[in-house]
Amino acid sequence: MKRRALSWFMAAALGVGTMAGGIGSANIVLAEEQKEETEAADETSEEPADETDSDSSVMKIGALKGPTAMGMAQLLDDENYEFSLAASPDEIVPMIVQGQVDVAAVPSNLASVLYQKTDKNVSVLAVNTLGVLYLVENGDSIQSVDDLKGKTIYASGKGATPEYALNSVLKSNGLDPEKDVTIEYKSEHAEVVAALAEDQTAVGLLPQPFVTTALMKNENLRVALDLNELWESSATDGSRLVTGVVIARNDYLKEHEADIDAFMDAYKDSVEFVNSDTEAAAQIIGNHDIIPAEVAAKAIPECSIVFMEGDEMQTILSGYLNTLNEQNPETIGGQLPDEDFYYKR
Repeated sequence: MKRRALSWFMAAALGVGTMAGGIGSANIVLAEEQKEETEAADETSEEPADETDSDSSVMKIGALKGPTAMGMAQLLDDENYEFSLAASPDEIVPMIVQGQVDVAAVPSNLASVLYQKTDKNVSVLAVNTLGVLYLVENGDSIQSVDDLKGKTIYASGKGATPEYALNSVLKSNGLDPEKDVTIEYKSEHAEVVAALAEDQTAVGLLPQPFVTTALMKNENLRVALDLNELWESSATDGSRLVTGVVIARNDYLKEHEADIDAFMDAYKDSVEFVNSDTEAAAQIIGNHDIIPAEVAAKAIPECSIVFMEGDEMQTILSGYLNTLNEQNPETIGGQLPDEDFYYKR
């Protein structure tokens, strides 16, 4: 990779965000460099690589521990799929770039960044998670967005999806994020909960399933507002607050389109299972150490786990990415993805 292109790539990737906060450009760049080094080593190696541990018939899937993996519960023990469960997108990025996984569940804006920075070598198959952000408080003083005026809001995710989603909802409801409220960003969700314990009049912005965990530990906390509902009530372009998507590497997709379509059918069935039989799904989720089963059982109904593909997927996702683009283009890789980004079967 030429130095000039690499520098631009690093700058553009700085805006990638997740529910847990930002993911730096270094991870994507490092993945690219490692891929190039591996390819160079393969070209100069005198001995063929040992492929005895690789089964090309098994689809390799990467997913984040949380809602994006919870929807796959019914597939986790399926012998046709090999899962790599990660704690953060930092771990998923090199898996995708280096071809270690064929399919991955990732934050929606990260999918757009990867599309731009891998020469369009990924396609989004479906939206798998809608809004998981909630405003919580001690007491019941917040009944509408108007009630946030003059309040302090603690949040994690500065420079990432939580910041842009919150700003968008505030603005669409007539509040100025810089003048009408005080937003203080923390590095971790736990710090938000701790700040709420110290400041009983403040409001916290938290994602699921962390909201459920916090409510189980503090009976004084309650969900005041659902950012997903607020987004949809003010959207005029058919967009929705899209937290996660599932993507495929195009070099894999071209060779295994029938397998991808079969996976999508199985994934859709799994999402229906998770949402309809939460207790059974929670046990599987707990067994795979995604989140504790008792938390999963309570959190699933609030995690907005879905499977939306085709034109519906493109409408809601493109509208969401456009909102991020208007606030900070770097969060989606510098520009909106084109039509080829959206896989339709």
